Amino acid sequence: MYAITIPEPGGPEALVWAEVPDPVPGEGEVLVEVVSGAVNRADVLQRQGFYNPPPGASPYPGLECAGRIAALGPGVTGWAVGDAVCALLSGGGYAEKVAVPVGQLLPVPDGVDLATAAALPEVAATVWSNVFMIAHLRPGETLLVHGGSSGIGTMAIQLAKAVGARVAVTAGSPQKLAACAELGADILIDYREQDFVEELAKATDGAGADVILDIVGAKYLERNVKALAVNGRLAIIGLQGGVKGELNLAALLNKRAAVTATSLRGRPLGEKAAIVAAVREHVWPLIADGVVRPVVDRTVPMRDAAEAHRVLESSAHIGKVLLLTSEA
Repeated sequence: MYAITIPEPGGPEALVWAEVPDPVPGEGEVLVEVVSGAVNRADVLQRQGFYNPPPGASPYPGLECAGRIAALGPGVTGWAVGDAVCALLSGGGYAEKVAVPVGQLLPVPDGVDLATAAALPEVAATVWSNVFMIAHLRPGETLLVHGGSSGIGTMAIQLAKAVGARVAVTAGSPQKLAACAELGADILIDYREQDFVEELAKATDGAGADVILDIVGAKYLERNVKALAVNGRLAIIGLQGGVKGELNLAALLNKRAAVTATSLRGRPLGEKAAIVAAVREHVWPLIADGVVRPVVDRTVPMRDAAEAHRVLESSAHIGKVLLLTSEA
């Protein structure tokens, strides 16, 4: 088979489409013939040499894919060769075939075509686990999403609105904010022109956000705490703005607030399987009913993954960038 390899860390040109050995599904795994994969910020970090796959994972980038089951490993039940699936991965999605733990498989939701389904597993699992399983966003509360037009952001807006929350977003252009509004965002903040703490305070009569989903990290830490409501919850899932920040514990105490930080890729199989099961139970029906939809900016041939990385790094996209194999 062919896969995108990274012989040496570097820029987008470091991604090389090369012939590699076929993966073999182990105990409790299935082999998926990939139709499409999706590009995530973690893939960019891996290409740059800053985010190695966890032990035992595929060395190739790609944290989600869609395709058809080509073979079942020992001990697998409930699935059959030929089933259309999408999957959450620890790596290997930029390839024609990938071995997937059975607990990380999902059926393709009703109403979504197979190639587009690759846009769903990583964002759905990330948003559901952080905003709902950890931060417990409730109807009537306010969620602030940084990077509202990203793949994560577009999913977070829709899921929060589906449960009856109010949604504020930050984004860097009128076009991106318009896309967020179309998905249901109520409070639109251009972070290039406006201070999100001030704008959120105006829009909430000073109350702030009950939950903040943050992809920025250190650069926003102090202001995120200021923007939290009493009993607010800050969920950090990215470090685009650095890894070290100063946390004012007195401010946190005064608000009786909580700060959590999680990553999905390196979690134990059991934890990931539980998240995937929750996504299938709670998110997939919303997609089937048309309440939530995947947002895809563009598709790129998988062999041209370097171009997809350039798009992601330019932040010119809205939603997901997908990679298509020759099977698509």
